[in-house]
Amino acid sequence: MRTTSRLAHRAAELDAADPLSGLRARFLGHDDPDVPAYLDGNSLGRPLAATLERLNEFVRNQWGGRLIRGWDESWLELPRRLGDELGRTVLGAAPGQCVVADSTTVLLYKLARAAVEAGGDRTEIVLDRDNFPTDRYIMEGIAAECGLTLRWAEADYDGGVSPEAVAEVIGPRTSLVVLSHVAYRSGYIADVPAITDLVHRAGGRVLWDLCHSAGSVPAELDAWNVDYAAGCSYKYLNGGPGAPAWAYVAARHQADFRQPIQGWLGAGDPFGMARDYVPAAGIQRVVSGTPPIMGMLAIQDMVALIGEAGMDAVRAKSELLTGFAVDAFDEVLAPLGAVLASPRDPARRGSHVTVDHPSFREVTARLWDQGIIPDYRNPNGIRLGLSPLSTSFAETWTGIEAIAAELGSRA
Repeated sequence: MRTTSRLAHRAAELDAADPLSGLRARFLGHDDPDVPAYLDGNSLGRPLAATLERLNEFVRNQWGGRLIRGWDESWLELPRRLGDELGRTVLGAAPGQCVVADSTTVLLYKLARAAVEAGGDRTEIVLDRDNFPTDRYIMEGIAAECGLTLRWAEADYDGGVSPEAVAEVIGPRTSLVVLSHVAYRSGYIADVPAITDLVHRAGGRVLWDLCHSAGSVPAELDAWNVDYAAGCSYKYLNGGPGAPAWAYVAARHQADFRQPIQGWLGAGDPFGMARDYVPAAGIQRVVSGTPPIMGMLAIQDMVALIGEAGMDAVRAKSELLTGFAVDAFDEVLAPLGAVLASPRDPARRGSHVTVDHPSFREVTARLWDQGIIPDYRNPNGIRLGLSPLSTSFAETWTGIEAIAAELGSRA
């Protein structure tokens, strides 16, 4: 009892001292009594109130008022304009290297397929066995399509791929290495600059998946000399269900980027309706079809909010949130047989914390019935997704306390 009271008091102190706490009120549902703890922002972020207004305005005035004229007036430019803003605010990328288009799955395919073609006669793709299924499935398909071989880097269950693990499997036949900046299960932050440098010295290229980091963990894609990157926008970028993803292609690789899905809006003169496909210059050649404009609206609001807060402040809040969660785990979940499956070092930990217990599949269902919403991941993990701008310390404690209560009742 003293432990729970002390942790609740500590959460209140941290909220009172949080310089970003005032921004939480801008998210819809932040004070919903039926959802006392939403700890799944690493899967689907809360919507911003500003997005509700933006969507209403768009339907009434832009779509409803400007009709097809909207394409010429602003819509066709939005994928690149928003890409540049993402690059500046979140990704550490200079203009002209990011674009918003398609889903993460489609963009990963495009980037990887173009990269292995640019790799000439190199015959191997390197990836890790614990990467997100989509990443692995796409590379399996490309390997079969192009007659390439997959090489597997090993990752610790509660960690991720280290430079040493990559060094063991790359070599003169390496064409492409595909890894995640933050591991989807453990939350481990990969050493992007060190791994990228290793691969470059071996003559290969690297494609980084930033789905679980963009908007919560700072990235410096240009400074890290990254070749390609992609990520979704419905987690920490709060773009909503099925919001379009983004792609980064370093300027030095754009001239040899061969688009594997040749659509009209990736052509140099799409409205010329030419007989043959001639790719557009620059990042536009990554685009295939008509951009999903409505899906980009919410992303703009979250990128603006991140810009207001600053990525350094977002990261500082994330480290405090996950640090508090780890401390609470040690005091109330570890004694009940739960196991921490995320790094303890905050420098190696993203914005979610994974805790394992054999009964967590059933526990998660019971928690959801109470409006306590974490995320379950096989084989037996609960992920506590702590979105820095929308999650409070008190909310985090409410969720962890409820998990402890469920485990205690089952014991």
